[in-house]
Amino acid sequence: MRRDQLEHAIRTACQIIGAPAVIVVGSQSILGTYREEDLPAEATMSVEVDILPIADDNAETARLADLIEGVAGEFSPFEELHGFSIDGVDLETSVLPDRWRERLIKVQNANTAAPSGEPVFTGWCLDKEDLCVAKLCALREKDQNFVAALLDARLADVAVITERLAAVPGRHRLAAQRAIAWLGSRMR
Repeated sequence: MRRDQLEHAIRTACQIIGAPAVIVVGSQSILGTYREEDLPAEATMSVEVDILPIADDNAETARLADLIEGVAGEFSPFEELHGFSIDGVDLETSVLPDRWRERLIKVQNANTAAPSGEPVFTGWCLDKEDLCVAKLCALREKDQNFVAALLDARLADVAVITERLAAVPGRHRLAAQRAIAWLGSRMR
């Protein structure tokens, strides 16, 4: 995945749901912080962009996510044409630490604009450590590889990740504890 593809995904998702902004929560949100050439290969391998619509409640978020998925999801004509898909997700998809919205990274430029130039849509990408928290709470092999690659390249701060894992909401404490244990075993 490249930054221009991320920007294209932001523009497309906003156009599909008729919204001025969306949140990028998956691994490709790292492209809000770093250019693809500054990242290890493991950080840009995904060919999907996870988009969280911004809505008043999770039911509406899920409805909008389904719209995105239906138009630009896996196996769609959009994916066939552009070589990547857009997955609509809801608030239950990622485990995130308290105050994550305060740290979102803004992606807005000519590439996120409608073809006419207006409006210019906005993609809010997860902060790199908040992204690592989400990945480690999922703790799938691909998520571990993603975080390990960022840590090995010194592109994420293990102390900040650990601190934010401690700020994961209570119902996800077990996932956060497993993530902290994984980080600890890796740092030995």
